[in-house]
Amino acid sequence: MQFKNPEILYALFALIIPILVHLFQLRRFQKVDFTNVQFLKAVTLQTRKSSQIKKWLTLFSRLLALAGIIIAFAQPFLASDDIIGKQTETVIYLDNSFSMQAKGSKGPLLKRAIQEILSDIPEEQIFSLFTNSETFVDVSKKDIQNDLLQLEYSANQLPYRAAFLKAKQLLGPSSPETIKRVIMVSDFQQKNETFSLTTDENTRTNLVRLRPVTKQNIAIDSLYLERNIDNELMLKVQVSNIDANAENTSIALYNNDKLIAKTAVSIPKNSSANTEFRLDENTRINGKVTLEDPAITFDNSRYFTINTPRKIKVVAINDENDSFLKNIFTPDEFELISNSIQSLDYNNISDADLVILNEVKQIPVSLINTLKPFANQGGTVCLIPSNTGDLVSYQQFLNAFSSRGLLELKTQGKKITKINFSHPLYKGVFDKRITNFQYPKVNSFYQTNATNVVLSFEDNSPFLYKTNNLYVFTAGINDKNSNFKNSPLIVPTLYNIGKQSLQLTDISYTIGQRTFYDVPISLGQDGILSLVSEQENSIPLQQSFSTKVRIATDEVPTKAGIYSLQDKDRIIQYVSYNYDSSESELQYHNLTAEGDYEISDSITELFDSIKEETSINELWKWFVIFALIFLLIEILLLKYLK
Repeated sequence: MQFKNPEILYALFALIIPILVHLFQLRRFQKVDFTNVQFLKAVTLQTRKSSQIKKWLTLFSRLLALAGIIIAFAQPFLASDDIIGKQTETVIYLDNSFSMQAKGSKGPLLKRAIQEILSDIPEEQIFSLFTNSETFVDVSKKDIQNDLLQLEYSANQLPYRAAFLKAKQLLGPSSPETIKRVIMVSDFQQKNETFSLTTDENTRTNLVRLRPVTKQNIAIDSLYLERNIDNELMLKVQVSNIDANAENTSIALYNNDKLIAKTAVSIPKNSSANTEFRLDENTRINGKVTLEDPAITFDNSRYFTINTPRKIKVVAINDENDSFLKNIFTPDEFELISNSIQSLDYNNISDADLVILNEVKQIPVSLINTLKPFANQGGTVCLIPSNTGDLVSYQQFLNAFSSRGLLELKTQGKKITKINFSHPLYKGVFDKRITNFQYPKVNSFYQTNATNVVLSFEDNSPFLYKTNNLYVFTAGINDKNSNFKNSPLIVPTLYNIGKQSLQLTDISYTIGQRTFYDVPISLGQDGILSLVSEQENSIPLQQSFSTKVRIATDEVPTKAGIYSLQDKDRIIQYVSYNYDSSESELQYHNLTAEGDYEISDSITELFDSIKEETSINELWKWFVIFALIFLLIEILLLKYLK
């Protein structure tokens, strides 16, 4: 027991005064002689004994009453030694990711968490709170009540380790005079990483684990285009289901707000199913695929866009047979203009997307001077050297792009054995890493000191590398020098070089992922493209070239939907964005109390334990009551004890 005013306890020494008065009082009984002396003597002894008992009881009750009053004024209390004289600083992380839409025993997890925060935090307490999208520093619950009640779900979830580190930053440096506490409120859904927190002894960490009553969820995982055996354009829809069987789930396809198709699919427990819709050719579609699932709603819809296709323009400059180029750059996706070096029209280069130098033996200075600004404006160049070419002109050409060039020609057979699977050129090409295939070979090649290798020989020297916007083969691929034309590698390599020279928009993109695409438009000096929808209007990062604008999106947009890409009020094309489907998998971390943190199942439970841990039990009222009781005992003793 401790006291707020311990100096008042010195008044207890004053209790010795009534004791001294009692012990040294001078009053004595007087004896009176009567006839029957023996009888009167017995009465006298009995009266003296009862009087002494009454006085001692009265003295004890009076002392206890006075002691109770003195101790009450000293204001005694009971509290933990850890909180005496210390302030409390609290930071709360409130997870508002889409998985928090799941239904708990008292409603959606996020909404219930907000209600408990607003009801259980004391009115006067100052704290900091942050979510995946908002941050509030040094506020009371009254300051942020409206913000919390209007809090929306976020597509961007902080990793738990990053959220904990951000909370510690908001707490500031540790101090022995301050109790620092981090509270993390989440369902603790499993992501790609294991759950671990870098806790320390100066910070008290509390995890509030919110649990849904069911894990069942039906979600649209992905959309993609494919042609069937009849060459019809089909939209493939992959739907997943967890925790329970789903029978006859309705899936609808819309173009804008018009329903154009509907089907039903049954999905077994913890598996996926595919369905498909046939689409009309050469039709602009602002599409949406939806299903009905009341559990979690963010993954019930996925958007896609099919714009009027624009063909990629390829200019081939040849000194060798170009039939392989015509087989790869087909008219349905590309516009191929093929010329010899002697009949080249330089005007075709200015509005091209890709220029291929197909074993040109000597590159004239005029062509070098044309290709350098073409590449600086976002164009792509691919050099396939001739094994009988002019090395000086090659070096002069390559020096215009990079310090990495071709060195001397080596007449030596080599196999092309290694593929850089992580290179963007081969993204999505291979299902798995191939280590044993029929290796193509060359009979002669140019040595180089280049990096950023795409394909390499058996000794790790480059066969194909990239520098800036230039792709360079180090050997000719004509039939006399190489069998690379007969290799399966030639098609994805040259096809993707062509496709990436003008990165037309995909049917959809994922919010929060870094994406790039090109818009074939020439803007003025102050022209800016905007992404516009009913929910959001934003200006993405963009780089303007003479014939196109390269768009990069990451942090914007933040809401799923179909966006119009606009130059002021003029709509150029449409782009679709969807939320990441990873949160559809309702799998959760198995938290254990072995870590340096405490686990609670509700915010109310946590704050009750914090109140009990930090509570101060004031005892002065009890001592006032004890004093009154002993005063009452004294009165009763004086009145009724004879």
